[in-house]
Amino acid sequence: MLSRASRVAVAALALLALVACSAPVRQTTVTQAPSAAAPATGTGELTEQVPAWAACGDLECATVEAPLDWADPEGGRITLALARHAATGERRGTLFVNPGGPGSSGVDFVPQAVQTFSPELLEAYDLVGFDPRGVGASTPVRCVDGPELDAITAADVDPSDAGLARAAETWARVGAQCLERTGELLGHVDTVSAARDLDLLRTLVGDETLTYLGYSYGTSLGATYAALFPDRVGRLVLDGALDPTLTSTELSAGQAAGFEGALRAYVADCLGTDGCPLDGDVDDGMAQIREMLDRATAGPLPTGTDRRLTGALAFSGIAVTLYVQAAWPTLTEALRAALLRGDGSLLLTLSDAYYGREADGTYPSNMFEAFWAIGCADGRAPSDPATMRADAAAVEAAAPTVGPWFSYGGVTCAQWPTPAAEPLPSYAAEGADPVLVVGTTNDPATPYVWAERLAETLSSGVLLTYEGEGHTAYNRSRPCVAGVVDAYLLEGEVPAEGTRC
Repeated sequence: MLSRASRVAVAALALLALVACSAPVRQTTVTQAPSAAAPATGTGELTEQVPAWAACGDLECATVEAPLDWADPEGGRITLALARHAATGERRGTLFVNPGGPGSSGVDFVPQAVQTFSPELLEAYDLVGFDPRGVGASTPVRCVDGPELDAITAADVDPSDAGLARAAETWARVGAQCLERTGELLGHVDTVSAARDLDLLRTLVGDETLTYLGYSYGTSLGATYAALFPDRVGRLVLDGALDPTLTSTELSAGQAAGFEGALRAYVADCLGTDGCPLDGDVDDGMAQIREMLDRATAGPLPTGTDRRLTGALAFSGIAVTLYVQAAWPTLTEALRAALLRGDGSLLLTLSDAYYGREADGTYPSNMFEAFWAIGCADGRAPSDPATMRADAAAVEAAAPTVGPWFSYGGVTCAQWPTPAAEPLPSYAAEGADPVLVVGTTNDPATPYVWAERLAETLSSGVLLTYEGEGHTAYNRSRPCVAGVVDAYLLEGEVPAEGTRC
C-alpha cells in the first residue's frame, strides 16, 4: 500500500498529465488593457463575439466560436472553452496560460495556477486558461473507449516485422475510429490552427498584444504564435521549451536522453538513502531497473488485480515520477515492490495517474486521444521498419535504460486518415518583442538543449536557466525563477543573457 505521502504525491502527479539571479538589463513596454484590440485576421463576425462569462465554481467560464478550418474562416465552426480568474486588483490585461500536452486542459489548469502564481500576478492580470481545439471542453477529438485505451497503453513494442505490422494495423484502426467519431475536425487540430485560435481569443478579451505563459508543448504553441504574429507579441514566457523546428526523430531521441539523465539522477539519490532497493553504483542501479522493465515486458508482473504490469506500463509509472523531484520517494516505494517482491501494483497506480485513468476504468480526459491527433496533424515520423530500427539503435545507444520506450513511434501516424499540416517557413518571429525562454538543466521531458535551441530559433529569444531537476521551473523555483518571470510579466524587465538560477 502507498504511504500517505506517496498518495499525496500521486494526486499531485495526476495534475501534470501536468537562489540568486542576475539583475535585469532591459525592458519591454507594459501591456495595458486597450480600448480596441488589433483584430484577428480573416474572421469576420467572429471577432465581434462577446464572451458570456458565467460563474463555474470559484472561476468564470465561457465558450466562443472559432473557424473549423482557418483556410475557410467563413465555413464551419467549432467551440473553444475558457476559464477565467479575474484580476484581483487594477487590471493590466489578460495572461493566457497553457499547461502543455499536447492535449492538456487549460481550463482545468487555472485552479492550480491560482494556487501557485504570485499574488502580484493575480492582481494585475485576468488569468485565462483555454482548451485548444480538439481538447477537453472545446470541440473534442474522440477515438477510443476505456478498454481500448487500456490495451493501447499496456502494449509493448515488438520490433519484429510481424510485430510492427500488427502495431500498424492497430493504429490504422485507431485513426479510422478517430475520424469516424470526431469528423472533419480531425484534419484541423494542428498547432498552427491552435495559434490562430489564440489570436482570436486575444482579440476577444480586448488586448492589443498577447501576454502568455506556456509550459512544455505550450511553448511550441507560443513560439508558433510568435512566428505567425510577431507584431502582436507582448510578454511571452515559454517554460520547458519545445522547439517547433525539431523533427519527430529529434524529439524522440532528445526525450529518451532526457529521461535517461533524470533517472540517473534519481538512482544516484536513491543509492544514498535507507531503503533503496538498488545496489552497487549508478550504472548497476540503472541496469537493475532495465532488467525489471525487460522482465515486465517478457512476462507482465502481477498487481493484485485483473490487470498485469507490462513493460510499457512499468516505464510510464517510472517516468511520471521524474517530472517532479518530490515524487522520487514514491518511485522508491514502487521499485521496492517490483524489484524485491515482484509486485507491480504500485507502478500500475503511478502509470494510471500518468494516463488519468480512474479506478473504474474510465478516462475522464481525452488528453491522449488529442495527443495522438495533434501529433499526427503536426508531422510524421519515418515509418518504414529499416529506418525505425536504425533510429531505435541510435536512441538506445544514447539511453540504454529507457531508449526502447521512445522508439518505433512512426507506426502511430503512418496510416493516419488526415494529412499533416505544412510547417511554417520560419519560426524566427522577426520583429517580436523579447520572448523569455525558461529551461531546466535536467528536465526529463523537454531537455535543456531544447530551451537553448528555442532561444536561438527566436530572433528575440532570451534564455533563463534553472539548475535543477524536474519538468518546467516557474511554479517550482522560488524566489529566483519566479522573481525573474514575474518581473518580466509585470514590469517588462528582461533578464541578462546567461542568467541562471
